[in-house]
Parts: sequence; structure tokens; C-alpha cells
Amino acid sequence: MREGKPANRKRRRTRLPLWRWRSNPNRRRDDVLEAWLLLLVWALMGVGGTIVGLATGNAAEQVFAQQREERITVRAVLLNDVPRAPTSGMGRDLASAQVRWTATDGSAHRGMTLVSTGRRAGSMVRIWIDAQGKLSTQPPTPTRAAVEAGLLGASAALALSGVVFGVGSIGRCYLDRRRIAQWDREWNLVGPVWGHKTS
Repeated sequence: MREGKPANRKRRRTRLPLWRWRSNPNRRRDDVLEAWLLLLVWALMGVGGTIVGLATGNAAEQVFAQQREERITVRAVLLNDVPRAPTSGMGRDLASAQVRWTATDGSAHRGMTLVSTGRRAGSMVRIWIDAQGKLSTQPPTPTRAAVEAGLLGASAALALSGVVFGVGSIGRCYLDRRRIAQWDREWNLVGPVWGHKTS
């Protein structure tokens, strides 16, 4: 005697990929609009995000390269003592101090900058100045600049993708509300007829 088929066999779900694009009697105008909206959202997130990310990364790389070209290091004289702070275990300790330096055009300048702690007034320190002879920060190395440019580009791509996804979600919610309202109107027309037939 053969055993029957197991009662709990798995049901196979019928999947219709891209069903919104196929012509069928159940497809509504809002379904087609939703399909176009989804296509536009994914295209903008993929293509637009890539373009914005690359453009932002390249722009950042150019800014960092320009900073490396314009900024130079010069020797400056420390004008006040910078006492050594209690050790924090975080590496080199820095403190703000006043320094005096001579720019490349021979003009004398004063300003506040960060220097290593434990230095006495009159000691020489290295500072960075820009093309106008003003105090500046050390420009990023090529490796660090590439990493920062990559992070900026990825952030810009994610920001654009987030905005596009948000706008797309709002559009889908609007279409869902329209579909629910349409179903409600249709049920108000069909529901009473079905109610009379079943009573």
C-alpha cells in the first residue's frame, strides 16, 4: 500500500516579475505610475549618486591639492611659555600659544596657533601659512586627502540617495492613498449589490 502525498508540502508561490509593466486587467493607472516612480528612484540613486559622489570626490581632491601647493611651512618664535599639561595618554599634547613669524615677502606677523606643550618662550616652532602669509593648518598628505575625498564623495552619494529615496517613499504613499480611496469608492458601488445577493 502506497502512502499518500504529505499533507504539509510546501506551496509554490507564483511570482510575476515586473508585473506592473505587464498588461493585465487588474493593473491600474496608479500601478503604472508607481512602476515609473520606482524606476526613476533607482536610476537616480544609482546613476545620480555615482555622478554626485565622483564629482564631490574630485572637487575635494582638487581643493586638497591646491592647499598643498599654496601652504608652506616657516619657522616662528614662540612668544609665551606653554607648560606641559598632565599626560592624557592620547599621544602628543597641544596647546594654543602666540607666535611671531616673517612671511615670504618680509612682513612680520603675529597670531595664535597650536604648538606642542612643554616649550618655553623664545623657542622656534614650525607653522603653516597660506599664500597671503596668514596662519593656516597643515594640508593633508596625498594619502589622507584621497581618503577624505573618498569619504566626502560617499557621503554626498548617500545624501542624494537618501533624499531621492525619501521623495520616492512620499510618492508611493500618495499613490497608496489614492488606491485605497479608489477601492473605497468601488466598494461603495459594489458592496450593496453583493449584500442584497447574499441576504
